Amino acid sequence: MDAAPSGSGAGGIPRLPELDSTAGFLADGYEFGRRRFTQLGTDAFRTRLMGRPVTVIFGAAASRRFGDGRHFSRERALPSTVQHLLQDVGSVQTLQDGAHHHRKSLFIEVLQPAQLARLKDRFAEEWWEVRARADGSPISVPDASAVALTRAALAWCGLPVHHVDTARLSRYLVSMFENAARVGPAHWQARARRRRTERWAREAIELVRSGGLRVAEDAPVAVLAGHADAPQPGDAGGRPLPVDVAAVELLNLLRPIVAVSRFLAFTALALIEHPEWRVPVREDGHGGDRGRVRWFVDEVRRTAPFFPVVGGTARTPFDWHGGRIEAGDWVMLDLWATNHDPRIWEDPDRFDPDRFAGWSGDPDTLIPQGGGFLEEDHRCPGEGATIALMSEFATSFATAQVEVPEQDFSVDLRRFPAIPADRVRVAFPS
Repeated sequence: MDAAPSGSGAGGIPRLPELDSTAGFLADGYEFGRRRFTQLGTDAFRTRLMGRPVTVIFGAAASRRFGDGRHFSRERALPSTVQHLLQDVGSVQTLQDGAHHHRKSLFIEVLQPAQLARLKDRFAEEWWEVRARADGSPISVPDASAVALTRAALAWCGLPVHHVDTARLSRYLVSMFENAARVGPAHWQARARRRRTERWAREAIELVRSGGLRVAEDAPVAVLAGHADAPQPGDAGGRPLPVDVAAVELLNLLRPIVAVSRFLAFTALALIEHPEWRVPVREDGHGGDRGRVRWFVDEVRRTAPFFPVVGGTARTPFDWHGGRIEAGDWVMLDLWATNHDPRIWEDPDRFDPDRFAGWSGDPDTLIPQGGGFLEEDHRCPGEGATIALMSEFATSFATAQVEVPEQDFSVDLRRFPAIPADRVRVAFPS
């Protein structure tokens, strides 16, 4: 069992005094957990969110326990409204054990370094086209890059870009993660867009399977269309994914790539606010995602707010820091608090890429997209794509002549996912 951290004491996991913390969560946003961990001097606390009992945890030890695949499942880990927009029924993140590892192998296969190089190169082309079409006029980095990423992701998957309304598809994919944590009309509209996008994805899978759309054998959409799940007892071999599930997984390839546009907004903002990093990024960036450009990208990932927490359901009872987690308990790992944990990161609120010069590489300390190890655990298989795309964008931005109109760069940490107020508008003079 992991050693108890300072402040946890022998009295068990403390409980917040309020009956339900939903209002506090909405009021404090990303800082909800960090403020309470600090106030209580603990790594874990209990409360209710939306009326449901939950234990909130943070830190490297918490990340290791949460992501190891043995102690937590993703069943009932997110509100159904969030799950339907981000993952949906039958997706890789809803599976466990052998079924999860087998399905995840599909994503690992199509996200190998050679495939990532193709994706990165296509994005570089599409981003250049977006800049050229703007003809020196200001563009919003997250909005413009989302279109470039959509086109790059389609081409990389093997789908014909010229047969798709990429501007609309981009809006639909963005709406899925932009409205996942919202309620009301914006969320309902995003759900409707999700359903329409799933219909399009089903048609694409059926065309590939029937031969109506010919793609390269190693194209991600071909690998996905031909993927068979792990054999069940009594089966001679695995069965092809149902077309509905294959469509969901196609969106689970496309949507996270487009979601990198959020990280690109904060990449641009970091280069604007820390211009001393333009030269190091420019000098190292042309060598790929190593050296100082990688330090810079990792520091953006550490400090940029995407989603603040990830949820899990305990699969088995276990003791945790003086308290008891029972099977079926809802637990949230606080990503934001862990990425700002002063025991891991010295002066965690300071933007300092040089801190990664001496970083151990522990995957449970830097967890913007979740913790654990890629092959064995629930760590996001798209993390490598995120790093590659951010590195390409950072190098391009640091190399270009950029004009920055006066605007509001403040970030409201009560909005999920957060974004600078004026969406980082920049111009690239012709």
